[in-house]
Amino acid sequence: MKTLLAATTALVGIASIALAGSLPAREASSSYYDLDANQRFLCEYGGSNMRSRECRGNPNEGGGVDNRAGAAGAKSARIEKVVYSFCPGGSPCTDGANPEAGLLNVDGSLYGTTYYGGSNSCAYHCTSGSGCSYVPCGTVFSLSPRTGAEKVVYSFNQDGFAPDAGLISASGTLYGTTEFGGDLTYTRGAGTAFAFDPADGSETLLFSFNRAQGRYPKGGMIKLGSLLYGTTSTFGGRYHDGTVFSLDPVTRTETVLHHFSSRIRGGTDGLGPVGNLILVHGRLYGVTGAGGAYRYGTVFSVDPASGHEKVVYSFCSQENCTDGAGPAGGLIDVNGTLYGATAVGGAYEGGTVFALNPDTGAEIVLYSFCSQENCTDGDGPVASLIHVRGKLYGTTQGGGAYGGGTVFSLDPTTGTETALYSFCSQENCADGANPEAALIDVKGTLYGTTYWGGAYGEGTVFTLDAR
Repeated sequence: MKTLLAATTALVGIASIALAGSLPAREASSSYYDLDANQRFLCEYGGSNMRSRECRGNPNEGGGVDNRAGAAGAKSARIEKVVYSFCPGGSPCTDGANPEAGLLNVDGSLYGTTYYGGSNSCAYHCTSGSGCSYVPCGTVFSLSPRTGAEKVVYSFNQDGFAPDAGLISASGTLYGTTEFGGDLTYTRGAGTAFAFDPADGSETLLFSFNRAQGRYPKGGMIKLGSLLYGTTSTFGGRYHDGTVFSLDPVTRTETVLHHFSSRIRGGTDGLGPVGNLILVHGRLYGVTGAGGAYRYGTVFSVDPASGHEKVVYSFCSQENCTDGAGPAGGLIDVNGTLYGATAVGGAYEGGTVFALNPDTGAEIVLYSFCSQENCTDGDGPVASLIHVRGKLYGTTQGGGAYGGGTVFSLDPTTGTETALYSFCSQENCADGANPEAALIDVKGTLYGTTYWGGAYGEGTVFTLDAR
């Protein structure tokens, strides 16, 4: 499936706010980031996480990714295995296509979502003269890590379209969000929150988002007690800058805890929350891709009881944004320290891994990507990290020995980074390309997804031994 959803969701708003200042341009590399820093920032926070071909390019169609430039003789440090390649039957990819979210291990079975594919089609652009254009709506799938057998357990319809985030499990029920679909007052819909019962395959639409209550959720949810908590991105909420919300899955009542207000009110509380929330000492913590005191993103906290929001850190506070800019994935808490990644910024403008003290707001950059020639260490981390046996593990969308992204490890004590695997090492990126999601650890083996690549070009589920 080669039709892509144009990156239009929040481009105009982010452009007007974020680019009042300019990130420093970086030397061009052999990765797919052959764009200047401002263009890359817009691609990350233009509303579709680099889904447009202009931003990313399809490694199997040329443009964007330079699969193998300058990589002769390069070898990855670990052996990667593709467990499943999406779309073996070709368009419309009824088994799913282009997984953007990570995986969830439920009793030995892996569950995930694909942004496109499935058996139903959804309208994503309509005009009075020519009608509507349609793309496959996306799926929830299960996968056996032992056999590689994949099964679509639910194909979305207009009840949800384009799941952008991972699933969570609570009391035997899976919960998630879709970026579009739901309330068809808007052409694509404003996004949904849903529940899925893996026992009987039934899906329940919990809430359809709207302009007032928030639009376009790009992160997953967290369940605390009887309530779900999550965020919506730009063009929704009272000031159109996103929201933090709670949702009762029983009554299906949604409550906005905080309306971000960086643009209309000139606030510094953040713009466009992305990634998942986490609970630390009774407060919810998350990130915004833009906004804040320096307009290039924040770490924020919200009291789930009162809705009081506090900016813990504003990125780009240092000259040339060496402290990072544009956090894209969520945060993790390791013994009271928060860890995360920024998609751009850092000493070499390839993004960063950072540590943050939630009590004092003190931030430290542990590693700046693109410190190596041609960004062989990775370029552009956009997913959350995981912590396994004292090390942080993550992915970068670009860079690596072949320009198709990496899986990396980082020692948070020493700041030593290792590119464990470089994607696109195989012809036509059969090993996968452009990972956008967090990894999971299953008994010492890392599992993840790539948005592109694989035997049929539409993404993969892969494994990598972390031991």
